[in-house]
Amino acid sequence: MQDLKMRGLIRRLPLLGGSVLTIALAVLAGCAPKPPPPPPPPPVVVIPPKPTPPMGAPENMTIPPVDANGTRQTVNSGISTPQAVWNLRSAYNVAALSCIEPQYAPILEGYKRFLTVYAKQLASANKEIDRSFRTQHDGIEAIRARETYQTQVYNFFSLPPVDSGFCQAAMELSTELQTVDASQFENYAFTGLAKMEAPFKSFFAVYEKYRADLAAWQSRYGGGLITVRPSFEQQAEIGADKTQQPSAQAPQQPSPVQPQPQPQTPVLVLPQAQPQPQSPSLVLPQQPTLVLPQPQPQPQPQPQTPSLTLPQEPSQAPIQTPIQTLPR
Repeated sequence: MQDLKMRGLIRRLPLLGGSVLTIALAVLAGCAPKPPPPPPPPPVVVIPPKPTPPMGAPENMTIPPVDANGTRQTVNSGISTPQAVWNLRSAYNVAALSCIEPQYAPILEGYKRFLTVYAKQLASANKEIDRSFRTQHDGIEAIRARETYQTQVYNFFSLPPVDSGFCQAAMELSTELQTVDASQFENYAFTGLAKMEAPFKSFFAVYEKYRADLAAWQSRYGGGLITVRPSFEQQAEIGADKTQQPSAQAPQQPSPVQPQPQPQTPVLVLPQAQPQPQSPSLVLPQQPTLVLPQPQPQPQPQPQTPSLTLPQEPSQAPIQTPIQTLPR
């Protein structure tokens, strides 16, 4: 009986030893240092789009400055009454030539009426301006000075980004001039000129704001190199892709010393550009190989005897012998 108990105990010894070993390993595993928690995701910094010029204007554009009183100094600042009359005529002329859409048809008709109704005042202003430039300049220099100034006036009212607002102002001018008598036209010239100039001053103010916004954007985001790192979601996707790929390397033993988490650099997320339509790919056909035939000896042509064609003689009519009638 005791032999049977000893045999059973001997049989259970391996099982008892395995259990003891498992318990010992579990105790040792519990004593191992715990890994540090994963680092928090880096902060995301969204960079706003770079400011762009208003109304499709160029980036480096020269605009009239503003004086200490806040008044913008343009070609229409500090001018005489005759010059205001003539500058109004120039602005109206540009509008009649530029605003050619059907909805702006009253501008051309109004300009024709303008030249007719105020012809006397326009002629008087023109003479006074010539006299003023001849006083300030000698000879041909007076003509050049006036033409140079007049070119600046036309260029001022021909600024492309302001076309829409300028045409609308010309429409309003055409309506107001219907009620302006010829005797009051010189006094109205400054009012009409200010109306035609208003869209341009508004554009200059908007352009100055664009410059301030661009300077602020460049000081914060455009002063140096920008490091762009993947976001937390992108890092998770990259890690998932790596785990799905089979690895031929042997598994490495875990190191008892865990690395300390490094501070994360803020992630700068650039705004995505709008997709541009792709042009269709142009596939050029391959040029076939040109094989030139070998020149074959050509037989020498035999001289041919030219055929002589004689002209046919004209057929003569048969000669008829006259019949003589003898007297009886």
